[in-house]
Amino acid sequence: MQKRTLGRTGLEVSALGLGCMGLSHGYGPATDTQDAVRLIRTAFERGVTFFDTAQVYGPFTNEEVVGEALEPIRGQVVIATKFGFELPSPDGQQNLNSHPDTIRQSVDGSLKRLRTDVIDLLYQHRVDPNVPIEDVAGTVKDLIAEGKVRHFGLSEAGPGTVRRAHAVQPVTALQSEYSLWWREPENEIIPTLEELGIGLVPFSPLGKGFLTGTINADTQFDGKDFRTVVPRFSQEARKANQGLIDLLGRIASEKQVTPAQIALAWLLARKPWIVPIPGTTKLHRLDENIGAADVELTPDELQRIDEALSTLTVHGDRYPAHLQARVGR
Repeated sequence: MQKRTLGRTGLEVSALGLGCMGLSHGYGPATDTQDAVRLIRTAFERGVTFFDTAQVYGPFTNEEVVGEALEPIRGQVVIATKFGFELPSPDGQQNLNSHPDTIRQSVDGSLKRLRTDVIDLLYQHRVDPNVPIEDVAGTVKDLIAEGKVRHFGLSEAGPGTVRRAHAVQPVTALQSEYSLWWREPENEIIPTLEELGIGLVPFSPLGKGFLTGTINADTQFDGKDFRTVVPRFSQEARKANQGLIDLLGRIASEKQVTPAQIALAWLLARKPWIVPIPGTTKLHRLDENIGAADVELTPDELQRIDEALSTLTVHGDRYPAHLQARVGR
């Protein structure tokens, strides 16, 4: 698989990464550990060198799975993880906490679970309004100097926060949701990243599964599936958004690829410093996603997609209100 570089700090990764969250968090029951390890190692065999996790996924269990899977090939891969929540949470809620001492404790725990002595890319998972971003960036700068971290990242941060953090410690990558049905980053985030030389790592590049064309208004989700509380996944919204899936299906059919591959290829074509991290629990979906790296969309095809998208309205908020309040700060 081709490589891409995130940021001006020279972090080279595969053009597509693997988002590991869904193996143990967010989309129903956790995948059997050995099956999850097998999928991660298969991704590496197929050319993926960039693996994304976080301590809150599980919590903790996802980092343990990623650590077990990648330990034999540690020197050949890039591992990204995240801090920013109070864990374990005393009230069962995901409370934000990016105080410097908490960051240090989080990193020490992540290093053990990931079976490594350094974290390649460390993100602040969500901006903590109670801790100045300069203090967060300064703490990570110290951790980099100590050799525990190589690169600094932010997740779902707003342009102003990105600038302030970057002034203290260069930001290598911003992780944010970006896809054919969530294009808000194009307004301010992408121009800011381009100006500062920061990479973009889109999570949910397949719209939490919707852009694969395998979900419709009649789909039933597991009771533990995060999508049951997402307004965009209400039955009414899924029905209203079917036009986007129909569009993807037509284009995919013409190119003899899948809708998911079109969605990923579209992201890869936006900027050379964009690295999507689709996740899956299934080996055949892994192969399908990786195949998108070989799908080239012509300028005419990209223009056609943009023109068609301009005629569609995406229905439903991407987060419930309490989670939406935590993004874009």
